[in-house]
Amino acid sequence: MWDYTEKVKDHFFNPRNVGEIKKPDGIGEVGSLACGDALKLTFKLDKNGKIADAKFKTFGCASAIATSSVLTEIIKGMTIEEAAKVTNKDIADYLGGLPEQKMHCSVMGREALEAAIENYRTGGKKKHLLKGKVVCTCFGVTEDEIETVIRENNLTTVEQVTNYCKAGGGCGGCKGEIEKIIQKIQGDKSKEIAPPKLRHAEKLTNIQKIQLIQQTINEEIRPALRAHGGNIELIDVEGNKVIVAFRGMCAQCKLTEFTMKDVVEAKLREFVAKELFVEEDIESANQPHNHRE
Repeated sequence: MWDYTEKVKDHFFNPRNVGEIKKPDGIGEVGSLACGDALKLTFKLDKNGKIADAKFKTFGCASAIATSSVLTEIIKGMTIEEAAKVTNKDIADYLGGLPEQKMHCSVMGREALEAAIENYRTGGKKKHLLKGKVVCTCFGVTEDEIETVIRENNLTTVEQVTNYCKAGGGCGGCKGEIEKIIQKIQGDKSKEIAPPKLRHAEKLTNIQKIQLIQQTINEEIRPALRAHGGNIELIDVEGNKVIVAFRGMCAQCKLTEFTMKDVVEAKLREFVAKELFVEEDIESANQPHNHRE
């Protein structure tokens, strides 16, 4: 289980400022459902040019919800210039820290804030930020983004970069380029680069595999689905095949196939084993059930 602080739990179970401001002065949208995390941040300025209100909508895990919630609290009352100086470390520190594997959620918050400020400064002409060459095609992470997280958080390994912005966490084909970026910025401070340490080991017993799959569903997948009135139940595991059933709103959603492959399967491959694939158990969709928390 992730070791979350009480503040993280509080902002997850009782998120502040959820929603979207009508006619906002700034809009920032980052991430994507395909990557498993997405955030929309809106803010409104008062007559003195300070942020009077800020709201968010997040599709993601507990850390994504908590960091988005606390971000809106941090920037209220700030000028645009002051808000532009907020870093992902400020967000994580306000929450009393985050597990390193979850630091990418704080980075997503900072990126959404940057996008919203850019949107405001350009008079609504920009809603997304995508600067520099894309290094990680799996998660759409650019060289500029990687350089920023390295500098702001003094990162020295590829594993750390993956934890902070997901770059290198997919097919792994960009790890060499990430290493070069680290060495360019850190020089002699960079440590020996090792492959990312996933939450799983190469050799898992069947029981360990099932437990890790269930844990990933509970912590990484179910919170996001519940935010939209849906749910998911683990039905069975047969070798590398994970059989699930969607509940609630997800059971009738036309995007179930997308959710199954690009959210559920992607998360299980990221946190358990890259060989896993997911199938839906249609027969149990309308049957009484007791999902395992």
